[in-house]
Amino acid sequence: MTSTPRLTHRIAAGAAALMLALAGCSETSSAPEGAAAEGESVSVAMTTPTWILPISQPGKTQGENAIFISGLYPSLFSYELGGEDEFNLDRERSMAESVEVSEDGLTYTITLKDLQWSDGEPITTRDVEFWFNLVAANKEDWASYTEGGFPDNVEAFETIDEKTFTLTTTEAYAPGWYIGNQLNALTPMPQHVWDKTSDDGEIGDFDREAESAKKVFEYLITAAEDPASYASNPLWDTVSGAWELGEFTPGGQFSFVPNDAYEGEDQPTLSEVVFKPFTDDNSQFNVLRSGGIDYGYIPPGALDQKPVIEQAGYTVEPWHGWSITYMALNFANPETGPLFEQKYLRQAMQQLIDQESISEVVWNETAAPTCGPVPQEPGSAGTMEGCAYQFDPEAAIQLLEDNGWNVVPDGVSTCADPGTGEGQCGEGVEEGDELSFTLVSQSGFTATSRMMAEIQSQFAQAGIELNIQEVPDSVAVTQACEPGAECTWDMSFFGSQGSWYYPVYASGERLFASDAPVNLGSYSDERADELIKATKFSSDPAALEKYNDYLAEDLPVLWMPNPVNRVSAFKSDIKGISPQDPMLYMYPQDWSRD
Repeated sequence: MTSTPRLTHRIAAGAAALMLALAGCSETSSAPEGAAAEGESVSVAMTTPTWILPISQPGKTQGENAIFISGLYPSLFSYELGGEDEFNLDRERSMAESVEVSEDGLTYTITLKDLQWSDGEPITTRDVEFWFNLVAANKEDWASYTEGGFPDNVEAFETIDEKTFTLTTTEAYAPGWYIGNQLNALTPMPQHVWDKTSDDGEIGDFDREAESAKKVFEYLITAAEDPASYASNPLWDTVSGAWELGEFTPGGQFSFVPNDAYEGEDQPTLSEVVFKPFTDDNSQFNVLRSGGIDYGYIPPGALDQKPVIEQAGYTVEPWHGWSITYMALNFANPETGPLFEQKYLRQAMQQLIDQESISEVVWNETAAPTCGPVPQEPGSAGTMEGCAYQFDPEAAIQLLEDNGWNVVPDGVSTCADPGTGEGQCGEGVEEGDELSFTLVSQSGFTATSRMMAEIQSQFAQAGIELNIQEVPDSVAVTQACEPGAECTWDMSFFGSQGSWYYPVYASGERLFASDAPVNLGSYSDERADELIKATKFSSDPAALEKYNDYLAEDLPVLWMPNPVNRVSAFKSDIKGISPQDPMLYMYPQDWSRD
């Protein structure tokens, strides 16, 4: 979950995000064969997507899904981190020609470029309205929905003509935030093909009435839940992006072929892009080392073989992300949630994570410490300087002892002094309660397994027992808890390639606000909510700084070493891959082979 992970602005926007595993764990029946014909095809290591509809669903926000969808159905706006545009827009790549903000800051006037669907029909404002109507009528089932956010904050959606529409907001938000973090989800969908309630149904204006819009949505969701039919269902034949879907095998490889009707400025030159999954990073690296894939990656534990890979004809380049990495704590767990509510315990656990050493040794200097919710600049070396918490096992043990715990190094510490007074264990913690937790983590990544073993060892010094359970998809196992539902996971890690990739504006309304859609651990803090809200209305960088500083210290999650998305290795005859987008977009239409 982007984002993936970018936990990305298309992921969960991205997000979750959330959570990316570009070459992570996926079942496949056979190992990838050699690269396709030079000059025509490029093969890429990437997990098989599981979602195609450009309306994200809970548990379907992983990065591979966002990359997959954006190739077929790109969002209205494309972004460029740190670009010269006042709203960080990539104007050339965007489907929108322009966006203008009224003087009172309430109305956004958006004009579309003259583009067409793959069946030759023009892309119009009706296609944007179609997406908006379905989201508005089914917002509770949209993974990106937060109460009070988009589309709740839209007072009116009005079509001016086939190319221009307006959005009027309920309040005057900071334009950079609204365009970057709210309008980023707007995606034209082919109303003339999809606005029906069954395979054989007539096309109508069903989306314009809430009840019938729910039926259209249900129909499209049902179709999207069947990946085995992605390559054969006529619904997915009509696309707006640079690519059409070639083959698709659930759990196996899939391919993009050029959309011949595409009129964007970034026209594809390759005849095919083939995406191949691997069961783990070592199996991928073995194929890469043999030259059997065009675009893969070097696992952190194999970086000493970089010269060998380069001699085999590859360009090696780290893919830095606009991201943070963290370990989620489940405040909603009826058994262990009261423990996580104790700030001193969160502080102690943070002081037991040696981020600098893990970054240097386990990740071979391809990771940098995460100190708070706002990322460090992509590519910066990163240190713990200025972080709220340093690695300090003695201080961690002292914190526990000062708060009523009988600390048992290499055993299990227990609450010896329950109660809510000074020096006691805290509200909801009973005598004899143990510091024993299960951590659900990602399998398939050697560096992650080594990192968790190191953290497990450090936690043991303070008598915190960490039972590690590795699974292929930790996001699916540890989804956000629904009110009243049984929610028994303790801790979750899904950051082998970064936990969350941000849109251009690194605010926290989707991650750390109460009831945020990707707030997996149900963290809730009134002051944090106030600061997150302030970032939406102020263009002053100080608003983000205050938000970052507060959450860096309050620990809604445990901050972890933030690895590069991956150390990419691509055949040197492939042009256009570099520089790799820090917000985790992938643009195969830019690639070519000499």
